[in-house]
Amino acid sequence: MKQAVYLRDDLATAWPGEDIFHLLATLPGQVFRDKEGRRTLRFELNGRSYFLKYHAGVGWGEIIKNLLQFRKPIISARNEWLAIQRLHQLGIGTMQLAGYGEKGWNPARRRSFVITDDLSGTMSLEHLGQQWQRNAPSFKSKQALINKLALVSRTMHQAGLNHRDYYLCHFLLDESFAETNEFSMETELFLIDLHRTQQRRSVPVRWLIKDLGSLYFSASEVSLTRRDRYRFMMLYSGLSLRQVLSQQGHFWRNVDKRAQQLLGKWHRKQGT
Repeated sequence: MKQAVYLRDDLATAWPGEDIFHLLATLPGQVFRDKEGRRTLRFELNGRSYFLKYHAGVGWGEIIKNLLQFRKPIISARNEWLAIQRLHQLGIGTMQLAGYGEKGWNPARRRSFVITDDLSGTMSLEHLGQQWQRNAPSFKSKQALINKLALVSRTMHQAGLNHRDYYLCHFLLDESFAETNEFSMETELFLIDLHRTQQRRSVPVRWLIKDLGSLYFSASEVSLTRRDRYRFMMLYSGLSLRQVLSQQGHFWRNVDKRAQQLLGKWHRKQGT
């Protein structure tokens, strides 16, 4: 039976000789998700806090459903730990791996897990628009955040990675941001929720559009000016504004179209 396991010293010392898959399948903690063969929870061990994502096997029904919808089924935590390792190589802030493992040849019953350090003391950028409506940022802070998001997006995409859930809620930063509203290029951003991330030699254009459209959509409550949008486009592409508009106009119109589709879908769901 195929099996691969890595545990950092702090976990290996705490669980010597354990059947790690059985232990993690029943590990107590604060559960955030427990369905479709995936269990996500926060747990404490020897005074430290961790996050566990445990995959118990999705079953053939889920695999076939995804294939019929032309979607690649997520059958293992391997996708996430490989994405974390790659982001670290690229210098993009993300989670710290504490353990990972995979067991079994059958894709429908394959068991796997990924454990990361808990990013405690952080908040997401999900409520950025609401925060900035109450407390407008300085020009410098707004510019720095746009620059950072553009450069992270560019680095990730140029390296052949696309996120597939690329929303502001999946960027974390120090919770002091809620009070200070100050951001600089030195401020750490942590990109999370990487289980659907895809890695290739190069990202197909349609997946670039989906990622960037999702990011634009999630910033719909942020008061972005045309100049703000142009700044993002120039930094992401590495081109002057004239070149962006003449060479990539169609691409960015499709990004905006994707964002508007998501926004329309969200409004219909909210009944507004």
